[in-house]
Amino acid sequence: MSLRTVTVWLAAALWAGAGAAVAQALPGEVARELQRARVPAEAMAVVVQEVGAAAPLLQHHARDAVNPASLTKLLTTYAALDLLGPAWTWRTGVWLDGPVRDGVLDGALVIRGSGDPTLTLERTWLLLERVRQLGVREIRGDIVLDRSAFAEAQGTPADFDGEWLRPYNVQPDALLLNYKAVTYRFVPDAARGVARVGAEPLLDGVMVDAEVPLSREACGDWRGGLKATLEDPQRVRFEGSYPLACGERSWPVAYPDPASYNARLLRALWRAGGGRLAGTVRDGTAPAAPPSFEFESPPLAAVVRDINKFSNNVMAQQLFLTLAAQTQTPRTPATPQAARDLLTRWALERFGEPDGALRLDNGSGLSRETRLTAHSLARLLQAAWASPVMSELMSSLPASGVDGTLRRSRAQPGRAHLKTGSLRDVAAVAGYVLGTSGRRYVLVAVVQHANAQAARPALDALVQWTLDDAARRP
Repeated sequence: MSLRTVTVWLAAALWAGAGAAVAQALPGEVARELQRARVPAEAMAVVVQEVGAAAPLLQHHARDAVNPASLTKLLTTYAALDLLGPAWTWRTGVWLDGPVRDGVLDGALVIRGSGDPTLTLERTWLLLERVRQLGVREIRGDIVLDRSAFAEAQGTPADFDGEWLRPYNVQPDALLLNYKAVTYRFVPDAARGVARVGAEPLLDGVMVDAEVPLSREACGDWRGGLKATLEDPQRVRFEGSYPLACGERSWPVAYPDPASYNARLLRALWRAGGGRLAGTVRDGTAPAAPPSFEFESPPLAAVVRDINKFSNNVMAQQLFLTLAAQTQTPRTPATPQAARDLLTRWALERFGEPDGALRLDNGSGLSRETRLTAHSLARLLQAAWASPVMSELMSSLPASGVDGTLRRSRAQPGRAHLKTGSLRDVAAVAGYVLGTSGRRYVLVAVVQHANAQAARPALDALVQWTLDDAARRP
């Protein structure tokens, strides 16, 4: 068995009539939208089932193994809420490894990561501010980063789709600071004929062009028009122009040398706050003694909300490895295989006897290898509905036409809470829909086809059909 796949079998005990699911006809408007998108009906896997019901209202190719894309995050986040609890937090340990006299730390500042995915620019600044509040203005030694909670990532950020500068491809890290990304902001100054360029954060030793000429072109492909050079870790150039018609825009980019990102950021933030550093920023090991303080993350429920509302792949990967790191005994560096094994055991305990195969690759769904069935996802959502963490999981899902990745949904606003999934050849939704009758339904729909993105109106039509349940009742 490959180290990148795990096979786990999920049961069908909640459904009457075990065996292969019958492919029912799709609702008329759903079928018509598929035809318009030139997607065959057999490319869509569907389950619609009232919560708590023994049998589905609609099932169509429900036990076909499909790529769920970001619907995988439902498995990761539900398992985390169940195993760790909604109030659980990450704790980043900080040591002043030496005496402090007259504002001088005669030793090292040590920071040990635990996988916290919320160490954004603002929160990293707050962590260093805690150090300053302990009276430290100068560090005579080094800043030592302990990243041993996670095993070193294998491969490169380009492995998935070749887009190594896309922020969603940033690899997990036990001490992940600001997602190892930089956001470039462009603000037109029409009077001077330029757009001012800002970088957030400013990284130590990195030069960025301060401005770029304005153009009268339509906004269009404004990023391409900038002719940016982003591959150089020390120099960012914009040799093209920026359209005045675009107004103010921002462009998040993964830093091209992720191994040096933490050091560059910490040096810049420490010095910006008036601090001095005599040594370097390097990897190392935290002391065995208790930390001087621990920097606590927001509660897990808040992190799960960010992961699911905005389909944050990097945060999901951090959570995936955190599950392994928190449950392994003795504590050893968490690996993707350990996380896959953990979710395997968890799923078997929750869902019991064999049904259809789930092939799990990672915790985000950013994978061409992951496979599961619509039936299995419906089982998961039914179990989550009956669990103590139902409210936290459901409230983390985007609301149709309201927020997150569903804000542009054409379905009736606010009556569906659905996780979305999207890859080059996958379009999917899964979650809960409140019908006009007052009944609540589990809905899972996955389109796997070269024209999957054109079939999104079919997903909206299925959500609306589920909503309109009162019209179908005698």
